[in-house]
Amino acid sequence: MTSYKDAIKESNQGVLLCLHVVPGSTQTTFPVQYNPWRNSIEIKVQSEAKEQKANTETIETVAGFFQLPVKDVVLVSGEKKREKTVCLKNISIRLVNAKLEKFFHG
Repeated sequence: MTSYKDAIKESNQGVLLCLHVVPGSTQTTFPVQYNPWRNSIEIKVQSEAKEQKANTETIETVAGFFQLPVKDVVLVSGEKKREKTVCLKNISIRLVNAKLEKFFHG
């Protein structure tokens, strides 16, 4: 059985998080749900996918959720796609799992 944990991987640089971004939403929300077909966690952002606006809002929103400075959330891949991978620096995979666990399982 797949779970949101399939969207999280540990690397030498930090914790990698696979995201599915929905730009142009009515409100910014993270996390929304786990998408088992894409093995990613959905995030909705109000910004349109133009001029890096959605990417910037995605990074800022993820940083806020994990209580990290924006500089500690780096877009690794998917700059021009809805499927993105971000690297969370200076946070343990255990803490990432704990914060997401609260959302997904109360």
